[in-house]
Amino acid sequence: MGGLVDPQVVALAGTAGTTIVTLMATDVWQRTRDGVTAIWRRVHPDRADAVAGELDLTRDEILAARNAGDAQTEAELQAEWQGRVRRLLQADPAIAADLRTLLDELSPQSATSGDVCNVQLHARATGNGRIYQAGRDQHIKES
Repeated sequence: MGGLVDPQVVALAGTAGTTIVTLMATDVWQRTRDGVTAIWRRVHPDRADAVAGELDLTRDEILAARNAGDAQTEAELQAEWQGRVRRLLQADPAIAADLRTLLDELSPQSATSGDVCNVQLHARATGNGRIYQAGRDQHIKES
């Protein structure tokens, strides 16, 4: 399994993992769960039911983390699902198109009935402060 990983696979897995976890706390959760499970079933039919259960457990963790204001747990769960999706894409790259279609159908914009909102971000940093802002997904890697 070692070797180089296609940057497009990494990018798609990153988007998918973040979107899946984000949608766990929305009204489209059941559609998300069913769609992800169906894709998993195509690649690993013997693991699909277990993955559905793991999605449910992750949802419970996300809801608890959000209620507690625990952003770290949410970030860890997003990273965990990014890795799972990346490995799934490596096992069967042909599912990438179906995964993209699912993400398009379930994106946070469609979770709000297709309404698109304007995001206004304001920030002020002093000294050596850093500001990272995004209207949606943001991935920051620093060493």
